[in-house]
Amino acid sequence: MHRIAVVVTPPVMSFDVSIPHMVFGGTTGYEIQVCTAIPGTTATVGGPQIHVPDGLEVVRGADTVIAVGSGGEDAHPDTLDALRVAHAAGARIASLCTGAFVLAQAGLLDGRDATTHWGLAGDLADRFPSVNVRPDVLYVEDGGVFTSAGAAAAIDLCLHLVRLDFGAAAANAAARLAVVSPVRPGGQAQFIETPLPPERGTSLAGTRAWALSLLDRPLTLKDLAAHARTSVRTLTRRFHAETGLSPLQWLLHQRVDRARELLETTSLPMDQVAARSGLGSADSLRKHLTTRAGLTPSAYRATFTRQL
Repeated sequence: MHRIAVVVTPPVMSFDVSIPHMVFGGTTGYEIQVCTAIPGTTATVGGPQIHVPDGLEVVRGADTVIAVGSGGEDAHPDTLDALRVAHAAGARIASLCTGAFVLAQAGLLDGRDATTHWGLAGDLADRFPSVNVRPDVLYVEDGGVFTSAGAAAAIDLCLHLVRLDFGAAAANAAARLAVVSPVRPGGQAQFIETPLPPERGTSLAGTRAWALSLLDRPLTLKDLAAHARTSVRTLTRRFHAETGLSPLQWLLHQRVDRARELLETTSLPMDQVAARSGLGSADSLRKHLTTRAGLTPSAYRATFTRQL
């Protein structure tokens, strides 16, 4: 079991505490415990109080430690010590929304890229000038330390962590169970990508859904524009405004993700995986998957098939 310790620093939004349970709790292979420096009733922001019965001993031996709360008050010294010890021991460290302030107090964000809710990004930068605050992303990873923006972005980060641990199929299943969007693609050639700004509209949602049903077929800008009943120029402008990507970049991301899922869940030969995901050939599949995931198709299949 992959042990996850959710470390609460009051005041905290009760929804932030529930996000790890919502995402990881629906995936086989995780054990989740919530803890805090002073167990008992914990102060919350804008919601009912919550009871956290476990202390920071939960952090010891955890594989992933997730900080939630507090952007307004200093964290308990024992919390900061527990986070530092966990990081030094090799645990994966993450924060949801205002939890970035706690990681910054512990010194775990010094010299790193980090993010938080856009409305608090300026405060984080002012209080911790050694942190490279990025207010324009959903989440960011730097040196094994993950930070996310607000509530919806926190869900995105947790889904990305599931994909890291168990692959695209498990992450997509967790997204379906939580009735949220599938894992959103990023823009860097890394296993954990720098994520995109949130979608700002839904005018092309129908065209994107149509394209997803036809990933195995060649689709051109003219095809997409015809379905959306607009010009190629307008399509490109709206697509970028809604997704942060050009139409063809978005298609490539979706095709690579489809290939990932096929590699994890089927024994299809590589040329058939490439054909069904719209990547054309086994050589093209190898090129794009290695760029995006840092693994060859055969290595990716071996890694994630074993863990499903």
